Amino acid sequence: MYLILKKKERFFIFKPLSPKALNHSIITLGASFIKLAQVLATRADFFSAEYLEELKSLHDKLPPMSEAEFEHVYTQTFNHVSFKRFEKIPIASASIGQVHVAYFEGQKLAVKLRRFGIQAQVRSDIAIISFFNRLFRPLFSHYTKNSIEAVIIEFSKMILQEVNMTTELHNLQKFSQTYPNSGIRFPTPLVELCSEDALVMSFEEGFRFDDKEQLLKEKIDFREIIAKLIHFYTEQMLLKGYFHADPHPGNLLVTPQGELVLLDFGMVKTIPNQTRIAIIELIKAAHERDYELYISASKRLGTIAYEAPVAELSLLSERMFDIFGNENLSSENMQKLAFEVLNSTKDLPFKLPQEAIYILRVSAIIEGLGTTYIENFNGIKDILPILQENIPKALGAQEGILEILIKEFKSIPLTIHDMKSSLKQISDGELKVELSLNQLEWLKKEIKSTLKPFVFGCLLIAGSLFTLLYDPSQKEVALVLFSLGVARIIF
Repeated sequence: MYLILKKKERFFIFKPLSPKALNHSIITLGASFIKLAQVLATRADFFSAEYLEELKSLHDKLPPMSEAEFEHVYTQTFNHVSFKRFEKIPIASASIGQVHVAYFEGQKLAVKLRRFGIQAQVRSDIAIISFFNRLFRPLFSHYTKNSIEAVIIEFSKMILQEVNMTTELHNLQKFSQTYPNSGIRFPTPLVELCSEDALVMSFEEGFRFDDKEQLLKEKIDFREIIAKLIHFYTEQMLLKGYFHADPHPGNLLVTPQGELVLLDFGMVKTIPNQTRIAIIELIKAAHERDYELYISASKRLGTIAYEAPVAELSLLSERMFDIFGNENLSSENMQKLAFEVLNSTKDLPFKLPQEAIYILRVSAIIEGLGTTYIENFNGIKDILPILQENIPKALGAQEGILEILIKEFKSIPLTIHDMKSSLKQISDGELKVELSLNQLEWLKKEIKSTLKPFVFGCLLIAGSLFTLLYDPSQKEVALVLFSLGVARIIF
């Protein structure tokens, strides 16, 4: 309803909720809606700045399970385990689970317990969200429909994985194996104590990333911490294509020694290779301010539709980069100006593919963390040079020049063979051309919009004929239907 009403002050008797009222309603609705709101908290095309600020606060400050619910989950999960001590009051309570401190065989542990009945609740919530999406779908534009559909599909898939603690255990194990020398610390799981209802791991000490007062006391270098985080996410998103998709302040700890600790592996994503290459090209184009390449890479990433006007979008990109490249602007003013520019783009064909949802979310969170600690922190200016250093490595240029030349020389016979095959296909008239998914989607939309008036007009004409056959006295009604059908087809 908010998305339908956001351009108006009211719609009949309905008014959009205020940002705080919307936040309160989401918390009342529970886990699935909180998770969905966290995903949407990066969508400047869906929500204005004041709504986005409220949505970003939905993280780990939620009421814990009742005592009866806790006892049920604990007994079901650990009826054969004898902890030396298990603290019943959680130290953190989120939408899917809550974290308790426990002691087992002389080791201090963090135990993440799945909320009582959360799996059934999540399945019901997905059904409700999908129902309302189908109900309101006809009211949105083609690209808004696709964006909302992508958000719901990706969200549904992720939250069903997240409510199973075994999935998080596997994510944590794989993450530790993939990034053993990252300089970032991860918890160590006690696999024998884990189950679908609980993840048991080493207790990691540290201060929350947003505990600015404590970090100042410890004299921790913020720039070094932010640089380390950016380098780590560069490796995840550009080099390995396997990344932690939920780095909010509650999931990032900083030790007194300045070491980063990453928690909560419920949201871990793999980036397809073609998406990873598109992101690399975006970064390269942004760094070099090559706006046409930037638009071309955005089209390959899928965030801009195939038929979008390159010249108009290049001008828009230039305006945005001028805003973010201006060192005299505060972060607040940058955001304000950026929102004003984005407001003028509502009719342009932007969309959001599933793969881009969490990439944008991570980028927005890291930008927010930088702004918290570094005055006038500038994502474009401060992050892009660091990413630029990693582009050759991301494209696979780890070898020396000699190794690259040898590899290219070995591929020459294959290239000649491919050229001969292509020439033979051309001469035999058998050459095939494949359309990209973006081109196919555009064709589908164009065909649908072209055929729609013809189909509707034909239905009206058929209705007029049916009226005459059913009741010959209704000539006037039949004539009106026939005229409307013909008019619809012609105009």
